[in-house]
Amino acid sequence: MGELTGYQLGVIGALFLSVASSVSIVIVNKALMSNLGFPFATTLTSWHLMVTYCTLHVAHRLNFFENKSIDMKTVILFGILNGVSIGFLNLSLGFNSIGFYQMTKLAIIPFTVLLETLFLKKQFSQKIKLSLFLLLVGVGIASVTDLQLNFVGTVLSLLAIMTTCVGQILTNTIQKRLNVTSTQLLYQSAPFQAAILFVTGPMVDQYLTKQYVFAFKYSPLVLGFIILSCVIAVSVNFSTFLVIGKTSPVTYQVLGHLKTCLVLGFGYTLLHDPFTQRNIIGILVAILGMGLYSYFCTHENKKKQILDLSSASQIKDKDSNTPLLGHQDKENHFEVKKATKDSLV
Repeated sequence: MGELTGYQLGVIGALFLSVASSVSIVIVNKALMSNLGFPFATTLTSWHLMVTYCTLHVAHRLNFFENKSIDMKTVILFGILNGVSIGFLNLSLGFNSIGFYQMTKLAIIPFTVLLETLFLKKQFSQKIKLSLFLLLVGVGIASVTDLQLNFVGTVLSLLAIMTTCVGQILTNTIQKRLNVTSTQLLYQSAPFQAAILFVTGPMVDQYLTKQYVFAFKYSPLVLGFIILSCVIAVSVNFSTFLVIGKTSPVTYQVLGHLKTCLVLGFGYTLLHDPFTQRNIIGILVAILGMGLYSYFCTHENKKKQILDLSSASQIKDKDSNTPLLGHQDKENHFEVKKATKDSLV
């Protein structure tokens, strides 16, 4: 029971760390890009991953965690896939309207459910699907404003959805099947994610912004916000792998939409962004969906744990009874044999 409580506290801690760090980095990056005019999102992400790797390397050298070797081919492909998904998401934002980009992010949950159902044979109850539907409707009402379609933007959005879903499913699958921690996986994959974004990031950003990142005039204030963003990103990257490993890709996406609602609220409170009745209704519907999803997941997990404990106890009882029966049969056989022998004599 204490072990179960410890695990639950670990999940709650991971969720809280993810929400707090993600909302913080959104606010910092918004100030950096909107107020200070630094528009190079993809290159900034590569710096985030570089700082994350360097931080984990120092932590490893100080024996804060033990490294575990993973097949190099798996790590490289996993790192490249995650790096490419970030690039596609940024390109999707560049080629589409804000509304269509938000729809792209919303589509990640149903696509993840579809992939896990088809390839991992995972079952989602009708109650879980209903709660996810409410969540998506709520976030859609709150954040989707306009929908402008174009062919290139649609193709990029589809590629972003597919690579993001597969990357997050692999994050969960690799940790569980190879028995590695979130820290070990992030430590080994971060260099490859950083490398592909460091190479492609400046080109993607130049295409989208018509500016070159290394020709930008870096004031002390801009450098300060970049450093702050990179420091917070260590927590964001760590908590992302931690949450997906401890829960599931779908739960991580649900958590992401909670962050969207919180960012909208903080944007109105701190940055005085416009806030309408539609935003309020959408956020309330989304929170209802999140609450139902959390309740149904907890209920189903408890039910599954009870069934697992019941089946385990039945197997244990069966195993404990088997030797006794075998011993009794042996004794009976010996007595029959002895009786036969005595009768012959």
